[in-house]
Formats: sequence, structure tokens, C-alpha cells
Amino acid sequence: MSEAASAGTTSTTGLGPLEPMLRDWLPVQRWFAGKGRRIGRLRMISAAELLPPGSSPRLVHLLLDVDGDCYQLLLGVRPALPPALAPALIGRAEQGPYAGQCVYEGLGDPRLAALLLERLRAPGTLGPLRFDRDPMALIPAALTPRPLSGEQTNSSLIYGDSYILKVFRRVGPGVNPDLELPRALAAAGCARVPAPVAWYEAALPGGEPLTLGVLQPYLRGSDDGWQLALRRLGAGADFTAEAHALGRATAEVHSALADALPTVALGPEQTARLASGMTARLAATAREVPALRPYEAGLRGAFDALAASRGAGVAAQRIHGDLHLGQTLRTADGSWALIDFEGEPARPLADRRRPEPAVRDIAGILRSFDYAARSHRPFAPAWADACRAAFCEGYARTTGRDPREDPVLLRAYETDKAVYEARYESRHRPDWLHVPMAAIRRLAAGSDRGFGRTQPASGSAARPGQSHRPGPAPAAGPGPGPGAGSGPSAGPGPGSGPGEGLSSLSPHPRPQPPRRPLT
Repeated sequence: MSEAASAGTTSTTGLGPLEPMLRDWLPVQRWFAGKGRRIGRLRMISAAELLPPGSSPRLVHLLLDVDGDCYQLLLGVRPALPPALAPALIGRAEQGPYAGQCVYEGLGDPRLAALLLERLRAPGTLGPLRFDRDPMALIPAALTPRPLSGEQTNSSLIYGDSYILKVFRRVGPGVNPDLELPRALAAAGCARVPAPVAWYEAALPGGEPLTLGVLQPYLRGSDDGWQLALRRLGAGADFTAEAHALGRATAEVHSALADALPTVALGPEQTARLASGMTARLAATAREVPALRPYEAGLRGAFDALAASRGAGVAAQRIHGDLHLGQTLRTADGSWALIDFEGEPARPLADRRRPEPAVRDIAGILRSFDYAARSHRPFAPAWADACRAAFCEGYARTTGRDPREDPVLLRAYETDKAVYEARYESRHRPDWLHVPMAAIRRLAAGSDRGFGRTQPASGSAARPGQSHRPGPAPAAGPGPGPGAGSGPSAGPGPGSGPGEGLSSLSPHPRPQPPRRPLT
């Protein structure tokens, strides 16, 4: 019997000697939402040992209540740490069941990471934990694990270049969209999203299960969409063929989600509330970002137009919820895949699972093209415009409807996104405030660049720098800051855009090593 199959001790006691070390360790973790804030309440919700008593190392699974948020930890326990694991040390327990032992972040320990895969290969329960898998999927044993660095809100492990496990850090009751939506797409026959092969949950008394982790195929040899776009810009190369193909892929995913899961029509009252939420976010941002104030009236016009134009309502369905170029992969065979369906992690899970207008995803990609073009010196607006047009044309090729045919709705969502970006950059990367402010000025003036139909995009992109006046641009890409892959936080409600509680997550990725399907 494997180690994974023979363990089974659980506990609901307090944290004891672990509490002071966790109070110091949690606030400095990249995935902890309360960075910079002193922890008040720290309480154990559940604990489970994934190895038999007396094993060394030990693997302890914890769910913690941290000031009302639930966090998942996987802690290793050893008498001493080898040099390779020294950076993972949390502290040494002075008393209690782990007295004299080193407590450390367990996901960086290859033996413990391998144990987690064994658990996923063998469905079953362990205290509050429930492991499940697709019975048709073949998951080989003894795949070598390695952690994926640079993430923000979660942690991921790659197993032998075959699979990637995303371990959710902040969790809540209900199925996570990053499990729910890819499974629905796989059942519908949509191959644009890696299908989950295994997952694990926690079942706690009196509530829905909490999704804790998802194992998916690792798309070896794929290119991160953001990195690919930047390389093409740097080489002065056209990107419209890729943008067109990405538009088709996005439309295929939206169509499959609409067929597989319920859709709704937001009536005039709901649409008015949607526009009201956007207006409220604009007002809050203008109070915080003085540069935005001269444009507030013009921007508000986009939301007023949305509220006034919805006689028949707005179609809403399940969507990606946090789509930008960093959430896309061009695979080794040249096709596009979409990844990271968790949505904006700072939003409540129930909000992320609500139907929303598909144009929210479209606006995210269109703004991402603008960010990529702004990362180039000099700014390449013709490149961004051509990519935006090509993406919309590709989307229309699949759905029969070009997103630009509803310019009021598209402009409202792009405006909402740009307002969020301005607030984010003002707080975290002031040197980059000029990027969303350029869009703010255009949107406030009611410019139709990108909203009306344009000439066919194929082959029409200007080479970066061709016939453009240099504008302000960063010296070396977006620079240091929060990692790519997780988008801005957002407020609740159908179709809600960025909200009040901004996390330290970038609205668009920065140059970094290519990402693979994680979330």
C-alpha cells in the first residue's frame, strides 16, 4: 500500500505553536491577499495528515480562517531541512506534536509533491479531503514534480512536462470555475481548453465543498500569448493572423459555454444596474486618481449610453471572466488555447459563477493588445488597431456577429476596464499610468477607434515605429511588479468590471517566462 493510501489522521484542534510562525509567514506570501495588513483572526478550520503517523517527512493539509478568508496550506514537517529546501522554512516548532521539527512550505519538496499526485491518481477520502479524477484519463506514476514560479494568487506544480496541478490558496464554498468550466467544455467536445483529469475538494459540515486543486494536461512547447505578441512587436512583425485565430478560438469557447450552461437575458433594469455599477467605479477612481478627473464626464457618457440603449436587454452567459493575452497559449501545432478560468480571484466565488455578457472577455483582449503596443518603443497604435480588428473579425467568423456591431456595449466594457487600469497603475506602477490614460482620453472623447467596423485587418498592421510619433513608453517593458496571469479584482454583480478592492494583481501581464495552463 502506498504512503498516500495508508494515511488518515485528521484534527480540528487549534494551531498551537504553529500560530506565531504562520502570523509572520502568511503576510509575505505572494498569494496572500492581505499583504501589508496585520492578521487579526487566525483559526484552524480543518487539518489532515496525508502520511501515516511517524512518517518523515510529514505532509499536513490545513484550511485556515484568516480574518474571514479561507486559505489552504500544505506544510511539510522534518527534523532538519536539506539545503535545497532552506528557503521554504516557516519556523521550528518548540512544543506540541511537531516539537523540535522544521515546518516548511511543502509544495517545494519533491517527495511531498509526488505524494499529492499519488493522492490524485487514487480517488478516495481522507478526513475532510476528497480526491477525484476522470476515470478515462491515464495519469502515470512517478512523474517528477517541479514548482512553477512567478504566480500570484495560487501555486502550481508541473509533473514531468505532462500535467500541471493548480493548488488554490484562497478558497470558498462552491465549485471553482476553473474546474467547472473546463469540465463543461470537455463534455461539450470543445478542445480549446485543457480538460481536467483530476481534482480534490474539502467537504466541511453545513456547506458546499471547496475546490482545492485541479490537475490538467501541460501544453509543452506552447507560447504564452502575451510573450508571443511582444516578440512579434520587437521584431516588427505582423500579428493579425494570430489575432484572427485567437478571435475564432475565443468565439468557439463562448459558443460552447452558451450551449453547455444556462444563459440569461439581462433586462433593462439589470442593464441599468450594470451601468450604474460602472459609473460608481468611475466616480471612486476619479476621487483617487486626479489625472482622470478632467475626463470623468466623457467617460460617464459611455455608461449612460449603455443604460439608455438596452430596450431588449443584454445576453449573458458563463464566460472566462479574466481574459487577456497572458491567459492564452498558442500550442505547438499552431492552435490557440484559453487557460485560467478561475476568473478574478478577488471577487466572491458566487459572483464569478454568474452569467455575464461575453463582451467582457472581448474587451479584456482588446485592451491587452493596446497594452502590448504601449510596451513597444515607440508606441505602435496601428499594430494594436490591426490586431483588434483582426480579433473581432475572427470572432465574427465563428459566431456570425462582430462584437463591433454593438459599439455601445463594447465601449462601455472597454471604458470600465480602462478605468480600472488607471486606478491600478496609479497605485502600483505610476510610471505606467500613461498607458490607460491614453485610452481614457480616447474613450472620453467618444473616439470610434476600435468600435466601428474598419478595413479588413489581414496584413494591414504597420511595422512598429512606422509613421508613428514616439510617445511615452517604459524603458524596458512593464518592469518589476506583480506577476502575470491573474487579472484585476472586480466588484460583484452580473458583468461587473473592476471593483473597489484592488489586489496587488496586474491588469495585464509583464514580460516573463511563458506560462502554461495552470489555473
